[in-house]
Amino acid sequence: MNDLELVRKRIKAKRQALGYSYQDLAKLTKLSKSTLQRYETGNIGNLPIDKLGILAKALHCDPAYLMGWETADEGMAAAGFMPLPEMRRVPLVGHIACGTPILAQENIEEYLDVPQGARVDFCLLCEGDSMIDAGIVDGDIVYIRREPDVENGQIAAVRLGDEATLKRVYRFPDRMVLQAENRSYPPLTFVGEEMNEIMIEGCAVGWVHWVRHKRP
Repeated sequence: MNDLELVRKRIKAKRQALGYSYQDLAKLTKLSKSTLQRYETGNIGNLPIDKLGILAKALHCDPAYLMGWETADEGMAAAGFMPLPEMRRVPLVGHIACGTPILAQENIEEYLDVPQGARVDFCLLCEGDSMIDAGIVDGDIVYIRREPDVENGQIAAVRLGDEATLKRVYRFPDRMVLQAENRSYPPLTFVGEEMNEIMIEGCAVGWVHWVRHKRP
């Protein structure tokens, strides 16, 4: 079973476990019934990451569960115990030290566990409210796959000088636009030599709401 098939199966299982019809879920997510049916049946090529966050919220689970990164979900009863997946550790990047690469040691706050098969290279600690309409809020952890470029409209970790930010990326022949998911924030447009200031660090492949426990 590939990753997308697993996502579809889990969406369907959660919807049915909650007793939701397509119409019920459409009201909660503002997505059309036909779109929801295509997500479950596989008659659509991909499932955008922002839509995954909307579905997870409506289905009372984390996007990480729908993506198969978590083997159990507290909203679903399981018969017996399920074995934990084999894990590996990836760096969590917080504030970016001046002039250093994003994964430089001074930028790494700690390491987080992710399943061995997850295509994740590092995590980013989100600050602020610029991506709230995509379901990403202050304090969330976003999982990033390192890539030098992304497709138009994808959410990416972008390096602007000494700052790393999450934005939707749009490329045009004469300019690059970084778009927030909050109408209070205007798009950032770069033209000419300004485009050289932008470095795409990777594509956002998922996120979770995370409560950080204070150390004693």
